[in-house]
Amino acid sequence: MSSPPPKPPQRVPTLTEVIGDMPAQSAPVPAPSSPPRDAALAPDALLAEVWLQESRIAARVIERLQPRIDVLFEHRLREALAPMVSRVCMAVAEEARKELAHKLREAVEQAVNEELGRHRDA
Repeated sequence: MSSPPPKPPQRVPTLTEVIGDMPAQSAPVPAPSSPPRDAALAPDALLAEVWLQESRIAARVIERLQPRIDVLFEHRLREALAPMVSRVCMAVAEEARKELAHKLREAVEQAVNEELGRHRDA
């Protein structure tokens, strides 16, 4: 028999609370001799660069996946549309059959009436 799942905590601490609760370091961290490359860039410029790289990567991934997406989309679209197209085709064929039968009856009726008229006149 399994035990019931543990209850989730009532409150989850934030990152600043966790860092604030950490004990202070005993030895000071030495300052780097030269600032890192990223520190020289302004935060906005760094964010813009990251966003630009992310956009380029996303564009490349989409470009690479596009042929597969197209095939999958076409397959799914055909699957979804096939029953509807079949029903529409059957309805159009039935309507055409009815219209053709009606026109054929009219043509036969007209031909019979003309033939009867010829025999009466003769």
